[in-house]
Amino acid sequence: MADLTTIILTYNEEKNIEKCIESIRDISKRIIVMDSFSDDKTTEIARALGAEVYSRKFISQSDQFQFVIENFDIKSKWIMKFDADERLTEASSDELEKICSINTDTDVNGIVLRFEVNFLGKKLKYGGVYPFRKLVVFKNGLGKIENKIMDEHIVITHGKSIETKSDSLHEDFKDLTTWINKHNSYASREVQDYLIRNQSNIDSRLLDRKAKAKRFFKYKIYYKLPMGFRSYSYYFYRYYLKLGFLDGREGKIYAFLQAYWYRFLVDAKLYEKKVEKN
Repeated sequence: MADLTTIILTYNEEKNIEKCIESIRDISKRIIVMDSFSDDKTTEIARALGAEVYSRKFISQSDQFQFVIENFDIKSKWIMKFDADERLTEASSDELEKICSINTDTDVNGIVLRFEVNFLGKKLKYGGVYPFRKLVVFKNGLGKIENKIMDEHIVITHGKSIETKSDSLHEDFKDLTTWINKHNSYASREVQDYLIRNQSNIDSRLLDRKAKAKRFFKYKIYYKLPMGFRSYSYYFYRYYLKLGFLDGREGKIYAFLQAYWYRFLVDAKLYEKKVEKN
């Protein structure tokens, strides 16, 4: 077992939470589930599996996560932010435990996990989807989360981060209706984030290279393109140039919904804000 506390933020995750907790239970000394008043069995399942379960009104992912960091007296050397639709494999769990153990007193202060994305029961390998990387593990006191409404990143204040070689899994067992409703909410948050994009509690220079490049492209290039054209261009890039079509029907649906429908919905909501302002 690693000297690790895992924090999971939830809302109506009864279909995902059991597999999530089971995948991290052997590696985590402490599992904290901060729920946003789910009306399904999320909290009961999590509590039955040995997690500490609390409820709090949701404002944003970063606000919820930071609240746990500041108020739950976490003593472990390492902290991991994990989503309910994510899970470690046996290989990634063993590797993560080893990395945490051998880097207790080194300058490795962050760990990036690689995720294999599962959509409609298919593991996506193309379209720029695989592997999905994000820094989710950091040494206690040496990591911060951006206070952004959407697309928040965890950064380490100094030292370096390393990436696991083994894949973890991103598997959402909910249906497409739930996926669409969730991304409708994401689109609204994306608009809020865009309108206040220069407000952050973290120096952008602390972001890793890929996060900085992604953000530069998003605000300096993508949003400079004409409305409508930018979402189509992104879809074309993901589905054709990044070979998303090789993932079959699931790849087509994912690319259309994620890269076209979602991004166009953000555009439409931005336009709605512009109309309201005038």
